[in-house]
Amino acid sequence: MEQTIQPLDRVALELGPITIYWYGLIIGLGAMLGLWLVVRESERRGLAKDTFVDVVMIAVPVAILCARLYYVAFEWDFYKDNPGKILAVWEGGIAIHGALIGSFLTALIFSKKRGISFWKLVDIAAPSILLGQAIGRWGNFMNQEAHGGPVTRDFLESLMLPDFIINQMYIDGTYYHPTFLYESLWSFAGVIILLYLRRANLHRGELFLTYIIWYSIGRFFVEGLRTDSLIVWDTSLRIAQVMSLIWISAAVIIWIYRRKAGLAEKRYLES
Repeated sequence: MEQTIQPLDRVALELGPITIYWYGLIIGLGAMLGLWLVVRESERRGLAKDTFVDVVMIAVPVAILCARLYYVAFEWDFYKDNPGKILAVWEGGIAIHGALIGSFLTALIFSKKRGISFWKLVDIAAPSILLGQAIGRWGNFMNQEAHGGPVTRDFLESLMLPDFIINQMYIDGTYYHPTFLYESLWSFAGVIILLYLRRANLHRGELFLTYIIWYSIGRFFVEGLRTDSLIVWDTSLRIAQVMSLIWISAAVIIWIYRRKAGLAEKRYLES
């Protein structure tokens, strides 16, 4: 006999015609905690208190737009027949790589306009970005998306997961890998490592490059378990895995080049 397990309600609050979804609230919470962390650190590093508030005011809408466009581009076969769904971000479907590309471009332009070192800016922001990603994955949990392949309930219980996670991974009669959780835990571990590396006083830019490498390694392996991956057109390649390999390679090359070219003489704790 099939089990009857009620999924968690995706709606957090309804105020008349306005519906507030947990997905959006959780993404917002991740952004706010990330902002709190980066503002504290930016003051220690000698930047004006409102520097990252200004960055976030521009970067967040740009990141959401780029994340959605990135996702829609690789799911165009669906969206060309359902154009009304293109803006329905509350239903899920934003790609983190698109968001990161939009955020990094924003930071690059912003740093040039303000006369601030781009590498200093992104070094300070790196732990906060990863914290936002770690929290944001729980939005996927509420939407029952970004999960992996089928597993048994016994397998999930062997991971010592609480019932509310196990039950939420029961979708249409099947239990699935909680890949959102694997990536979230990997990202939280990365936040701790990056916060420790702040004190290690790496060369400027290397904290950010460590973030790129750490996140991309975790994403590569987690993506291999997922069933909803974006696919490179007319191939079986998972775009997130391809992007992860590209980003890891680029980060390592940039790291070595900056060291050899003498472009990373300053260290993180220097003004």
